[in-house]
Amino acid sequence: MAEGERCGLVALVGRPNSGKSTLLNALVGEKVAIVSGKPQTTRNRIVGVVTERRGQAVFFDLPGVHRPLHRMNRKMMQEVRSALEEVDLILHLVDASNAWGAGEEFLFDLLAPLTADILGVLTKIDLVRPRERLLPLLDSYRDRRPDTEVVPISARTGDNLEELRATLFRHLPEGPQLYPAGVSTTQTERFFVAEVVREKLLRLTHDELPYTTGVLIEQFEERPGMLHIDAVILVERQSQRGVVIGKGGRMIREIGRAAREELEARLGSRMFLGLRVKVSPRWREDARVLVQMEPGVAVPEPEDVPSSLPRPSDAGPVGEEP
Repeated sequence: MAEGERCGLVALVGRPNSGKSTLLNALVGEKVAIVSGKPQTTRNRIVGVVTERRGQAVFFDLPGVHRPLHRMNRKMMQEVRSALEEVDLILHLVDASNAWGAGEEFLFDLLAPLTADILGVLTKIDLVRPRERLLPLLDSYRDRRPDTEVVPISARTGDNLEELRATLFRHLPEGPQLYPAGVSTTQTERFFVAEVVREKLLRLTHDELPYTTGVLIEQFEERPGMLHIDAVILVERQSQRGVVIGKGGRMIREIGRAAREELEARLGSRMFLGLRVKVSPRWREDARVLVQMEPGVAVPEPEDVPSSLPRPSDAGPVGEEP
């Protein structure tokens, strides 16, 4: 360990659509989390790793804080609460472009009893005009947490990102790196493929389809010169199946094309990506399906990595029929 090197676990927490995944990608310097304008896009703990001369920050991009109604949502909030108890630092993201409401107060109450250091992060400041409108938000945050530093940023434009980096590293404890240099995430390629398909699905269907869709990988096989992947898109109603398939199959072909182009560029391999749609009315209540959608771990972990970091699931193979 280099003298003065810092390393720690950092949680990104906020209401849905507060900019957590966009910030994670900006901090890591590459896409490790999908981004969508729909709520509850992030459903699992997504890990991003930043290593630099000051040390290493291991970020947890967590589901947006909300009141859960289904098993999937309860699992998401359990993930949030578990991570908040384990980390060294919490970045509390507040969307500066959205009105402060009861949901924000709920999050303040959730954070109140925690012992980890907290940084307030006002996000999306590029959407606030004139900039003077940020001052009341800063004052409101400081009134609620007088001893908490607050950093206004825009992950999209990069405004104040370096200030945020410097501030968060000051709050991390001294210690050795948890991951080898060059590791940017722990999620498996299999999980990333499912997430990218889901991202394209959400983007291309716009408001026609609710966020209650899921993607399972049924086959992930490396063949000579090509990666062969079969995935199933889960929807809750027959009408949603029609939206995903589209007239004459146009929508599902476009989803597959958009996902394949991004994945081939990212994974550096030609790819066959087969998609099918399945109606499963209660998939969000199916514990086995939810376990199959977990990220897994793609890199070997040193023995001294804390148990709070994601580890491979001992569940059955991804892609089993629910």
